[in-house]
Amino acid sequence: MKWTPDQGSVKNSNIYKTMQAHGFTSYPDFWKWSVNEKQSFWTETMDRLGIRFKQRYSKVLDIPEGVENAKWLSGAQFNIVDSCFQNVDDATAIIFQKPNGSLQKTTQKELEILVNRIANGLTDLQIGPGDSIAIDTAMTLEAVAVYLAAIKAGVVVATIADSFSAREIAVRLKITKPKLVFTQDVLLRGSKKLPLYQKVLEAGAPKAVVIKMTELEPELREGDLDWETFVSDNTNFQSVISEPDDTITVLFSSGTTGEPKAIPWTHITPIKSASDGYYHHDIQKNNVVCWPTNLGWMMGPWLIFATLINKGTIALYYDAPLDLGFGEFVQNAKVNMLGVVPSIVKSWMGSKCNEHLDWNAIKCFSSTGEVSNPTEMEYLMQLGNHKPVIEYCGGTEIGGGYVTSTVVQENIPSTFSSQALGGAFLLLDHEGKAAEKGEVFLVPPILGLSDRLLNRDHHKVYFKDTPTYQGVHLRRHGDQLQRLENGYYKALGRMDDDMNLGGIKVSSVQIEAVVNRLDFVKESAAIAVSPKDGGPSELFVYYVKSISEKPESDRLHLVNRIIKKELNPLFKATQLIPLESLPRTASNKVMRRMLRDRAEG
Repeated sequence: MKWTPDQGSVKNSNIYKTMQAHGFTSYPDFWKWSVNEKQSFWTETMDRLGIRFKQRYSKVLDIPEGVENAKWLSGAQFNIVDSCFQNVDDATAIIFQKPNGSLQKTTQKELEILVNRIANGLTDLQIGPGDSIAIDTAMTLEAVAVYLAAIKAGVVVATIADSFSAREIAVRLKITKPKLVFTQDVLLRGSKKLPLYQKVLEAGAPKAVVIKMTELEPELREGDLDWETFVSDNTNFQSVISEPDDTITVLFSSGTTGEPKAIPWTHITPIKSASDGYYHHDIQKNNVVCWPTNLGWMMGPWLIFATLINKGTIALYYDAPLDLGFGEFVQNAKVNMLGVVPSIVKSWMGSKCNEHLDWNAIKCFSSTGEVSNPTEMEYLMQLGNHKPVIEYCGGTEIGGGYVTSTVVQENIPSTFSSQALGGAFLLLDHEGKAAEKGEVFLVPPILGLSDRLLNRDHHKVYFKDTPTYQGVHLRRHGDQLQRLENGYYKALGRMDDDMNLGGIKVSSVQIEAVVNRLDFVKESAAIAVSPKDGGPSELFVYYVKSISEKPESDRLHLVNRIIKKELNPLFKATQLIPLESLPRTASNKVMRRMLRDRAEG
């Protein structure tokens, strides 16, 4: 079921307005211009975004040391937080709802005052430029304000997902060495109260500021502060002006097997996030943008910058986004752009909880984090009275997406209609030749790309032994895509999710897509396991049970029958293993590597 834009929605879109300004009548020509004329494209984009500079750049892009070390916005001085407060003072900056509560709104002026009070609170604790703090909270008004305040004060923010264990938190604290950590007493999930402050203490956290989420007063460790004590009464704060490549945030790769990559974002990175929000998600002034997320996942900072720089309203729901309560929040907040991970849609589809609600305010959806299913995306489209789903795929080290969709092209569920504006990539097969199906290699320079890692050799991770294209050293990304006959793209998962079964390559995603059709399977994860005594890899399928009449003794046979019929008659699963739930990262990606380690161990 495809969606075709009408002339009204096309002409009202940010992409169309920019195309018109430069005389483009074809979107593909506009994309080519964005790649071939980077200086012009990014000058135009930053002007449209209203990026505020203390001193404007002398040159958009300079590559004296090659594309791997591209220099963006030479000579500029600014603080990206200043660009987050461009709307009128009484515009709604954040709309939120606490568990069992009602909608609350914070104006831009109220948010700016809170940000300044927090920045002054940091100064009072002698925390300033060159120092770092950590945030380990849910996505709340306070979390957004702390994040912006620290960057405004020139302080680096390490973001940690609230779902991580104490051990995983400790690893991230060790890498970033924050002077202060912001956390909550508990996480509220329905009727449950999950301890967070205690978990942060178990991780060996430094001095902590604790935000109270319940009526009870938490018992604080000596030297720790409650929120009210920390926040200053001083409502004025002058932004610390920085260089473009000064670090603002350290985010972590989603893996939890081994030490995660620590990826710095600079004052440049949010411009990429805001650009994708402006063009591909068509965020316009006063649009309400909702994306259930966390600061520990790149979509948390992305949501803040893509929404506020575009003068929109961030919509935050403090509970899990899986039931009717969230659906009513989307309805009552009049959300215009709703982002999801596909597993959330699968849950809605099973419970039908949102089918009677009025989601007509939605202009478009967006889906990221894992490979989506066309059936589920078609279902999502119908929840909004047939609105498009912007498929969006990128990475923490990109600051946004490299392949996505638009609201000016036909929208076909679970496919990407375009390479992201301002960037390009190639698909290469295992021999390094251009192919219609293969591994993604980015063509640098692209604004927003990382140029360093805190705990890895950046060159080795992204550039070592990669091929060149027209004299440009390509950058490794690790995803697999297929270019379809209509020029659109389909995701095939990560290269490390690839497997070789009997000499034939197949991705985990392909196997899972067919296994998930079986009525006794809620969700599945496929991995290849190397036998201890050597020999061909064996296919193991882990699955979460759904209600079914099928006896367990028949289920492996049924799995193999559908795999053989739909994929290849030579494929065969040797084990079918039930789990209560699949292990996932903070960004909801299935940790197949953890399952593989378990099987091989």
